[in-house]
Amino acid sequence: MQKYLIYILIMALVTYLIRMLPITLFQKEITNKYFRSFLYYVPYAVLGSMTFPAIFTATSNIASSLFGTIMALILAYKEKSLITVAVFACIAAYIIELFI
Repeated sequence: MQKYLIYILIMALVTYLIRMLPITLFQKEITNKYFRSFLYYVPYAVLGSMTFPAIFTATSNIASSLFGTIMALILAYKEKSLITVAVFACIAAYIIELFI
């Protein structure tokens, strides 16, 4: 129990520092367009790097994961809503799982 409390405290401290440091270090507005562009895309890059590998290990077979990913990419390219993309990707992966 004490081990988990230490983990939670460390996680809370790291999370707080990540949010607090930019506010304290950057008092002025950032005007450099390259740095602003970099900061704009960081959350998308981090989310993608965390999510994409998990997609292929979420099912028992890589074929169903691949089919669900292809379905999601097609629907996202057609600018469907996030819920629509997620639901149809899950359904596609599930259908392939049934047949494999």
